[in-house]
Amino acid sequence: MEEIIKKLKFDQNGLIPAIAQDEKNGEVLMMAWMNEESLRLTLSSGYATYFSRSRNSLWKKGDTSGHFQKVISLNVDCDFDCILMKIEQLGAACHTGARSCFFNKIL
Repeated sequence: MEEIIKKLKFDQNGLIPAIAQDEKNGEVLMMAWMNEESLRLTLSSGYATYFSRSRNSLWKKGDTSGHFQKVISLNVDCDFDCILMKIEQLGAACHTGARSCFFNKIL
């Protein structure tokens, strides 16, 4: 695991995009940012922890809403610059209360 973490390409702010996907049906639920610390907390706890750019702090998904994300698997893309987590979503993923953050249709 350490070998993979060392290969990750965090941006200039030390962040990497992380996509949360429903483990059962493949629905993309949300995208958020992780830094190395939030990634390590996610790996050690088994629940998604992200980094909030607006608050400049860590946040464990569900701590305030009760809508936790249990991580089933975690993969990194071929370029090592994006994380894909397959999760069991407990409640809504979106802060609006929607199941997924991707409900605004363009096309």
